[in-house]
Amino acid sequence: MSEQSSNAARLVILISGRGSNMLSIIQAIQEKRLDAQIAAVISNRPDAAGIVSAQQAGIDTQLLDHKSFESREAFDASLIQVIDRYQPDYVVLAGFMRILTAEFVAHYAGKLINIHPSLLPKFKGLHTHQRALEAGESEHGASVHFVTAELDDGPVILQAKVPVMADDSAETLAARVLEQEHMLYPAALKKLIDEAKANTP
Repeated sequence: MSEQSSNAARLVILISGRGSNMLSIIQAIQEKRLDAQIAAVISNRPDAAGIVSAQQAGIDTQLLDHKSFESREAFDASLIQVIDRYQPDYVVLAGFMRILTAEFVAHYAGKLINIHPSLLPKFKGLHTHQRALEAGESEHGASVHFVTAELDDGPVILQAKVPVMADDSAETLAARVLEQEHMLYPAALKKLIDEAKANTP
């Protein structure tokens, strides 16, 4: 993958599946909408389709199968060692289906970013689209936020909203939110990177 400017932010992206949000970040970098370079993509699942996509884009990839470790702590400690080789400015969770230990979160405090399919602080956790429908919400969306030790609780960086339609199912609502996620994640990273540059003497 071609590098951007010499001071492009270094990203390490963690995925567990197809990595659709990862692909949106790759596209934003290729289209020069985001001054960043993806140093590596790491998956905890050997069958993650996103690993192939990252390799096709010329990005270094690593597999770290969580099933090979006897504990969450052992996996996270090993994951830290792999990530730190790449000296990232930000560690980007893009469909990484693991609850991270407090030690891991603390190690990357202020650098660990996640996207969640709800307008936080509403609907933390799973099944957000169904829960939004059941609650009678008029709008729903996605949030990019800093990760803290409490699940889906860190400071929000940027949000995108969609209206909830009368005939929505959880599936139709999820699809509409995902479209927004693909624009939101690169925009939130751009905001972070631009702010960091502005604050660098």
